[in-house]
Amino acid sequence: MLNIADTLYDWCRAGRPFALATVIQVSGSAPMPPGTALAVDAAGTVVGSISGGCVEGAVYDLCTQVLAEGAGPVRSRFGYSDDDAFAVGLTCGGEIDVLVQRVDPGRRPHLTAALEAVAQRRPVAVAQIVDGPEALLGRTLHVASRTYDGTLGGEDADRAVTAQARALLRAGRTARIEVGGEGSTCPERLSVLVHTHASRPRMLIFGAVDFAAALSRAGSFLGYRVTVCDARPVFATSTRFPYADEVIVDWPDRYLAGIEVDARTAVCVLTHDAKFDIPLLRLALDLPVGYIGAMGSRRTHEHRLGALRDAGVPEDRLARLRSPIGLDLGAHTTEETAISIAAEIIAHTNHGTGLPLSHGTGPIHQPTLIDDEPGQLVGVREGIARRHRTDRPDND
Repeated sequence: MLNIADTLYDWCRAGRPFALATVIQVSGSAPMPPGTALAVDAAGTVVGSISGGCVEGAVYDLCTQVLAEGAGPVRSRFGYSDDDAFAVGLTCGGEIDVLVQRVDPGRRPHLTAALEAVAQRRPVAVAQIVDGPEALLGRTLHVASRTYDGTLGGEDADRAVTAQARALLRAGRTARIEVGGEGSTCPERLSVLVHTHASRPRMLIFGAVDFAAALSRAGSFLGYRVTVCDARPVFATSTRFPYADEVIVDWPDRYLAGIEVDARTAVCVLTHDAKFDIPLLRLALDLPVGYIGAMGSRRTHEHRLGALRDAGVPEDRLARLRSPIGLDLGAHTTEETAISIAAEIIAHTNHGTGLPLSHGTGPIHQPTLIDDEPGQLVGVREGIARRHRTDRPDND
């Protein structure tokens, strides 16, 4: 629901009831992930999308019905129909489960507060019961970093969900969790969809070069908070990097040592200068960041690995380094190179192979996985991705 938080917040402030349709489960290839929502108010105004157009009409009708009749939450499944190409369904071949519920803002002040936090770009999670006892279906809980508000039906359930919601919020992930059914502490088994609105992930670009200018633009487009850092003040200027959120003049390793990073942070080393690269990478490889890439040819990379080994970096840490940086897109220009780097970050973050979709089989959209260790791919895709990594144009 947080994909349409700004409009929902306006409706809540105005006291306008609305019907909320939320994707609560996806199987096969479906266009929108769990947590995506569509809403309809009493005037018939619709906001959001849950299928890219495939089932919007049917969901709209269901929303207007629930809103008009004041019925309880309704769950419905939509899938592809082989028998009737014009039937309501997902022509992409997947299935989605949708929960439609009426929301009266006056009865859910905690939801209004959560939507306000999103509107103000503050981190917040909303936990929503999507399966369990009928009387609890659709209940929500507003979870912030230090507090929570609302209830899912019991203090034990609230505490259990809050703990997991905060972990997901730190990771910046929306996910479905299971709680309860374990005796007297939380006897009801609940399936809860945790919607998260986290602070923007960070993209740290080291080296105030032309590639950095193009990459900062791509990073900004992808929703990163972009920082460009270089020790040379004549190059590290906001004029040269208008798409960066901040431009820092400092030694790269010193700057990195003084800031907070997390598993969503992408570190892109474009300095191509050993006096900057080695101390910076030695530090970065020991931090819980999600992605570390360094520019340079294969020969440069081998020299860099040797220097890092001499500096005492163990092999398991060196394996985290993506170099030469980027996917093999045949890039030549700075803009194309930025796209290749951004593509590798996306593939690494989402555990993709980086291969053409036409070369694969099975569902296009794979379930979201959580890293066993920051920066490490999980599952069979790891070997596939590594086999197909190839060099970009020589930057030596």
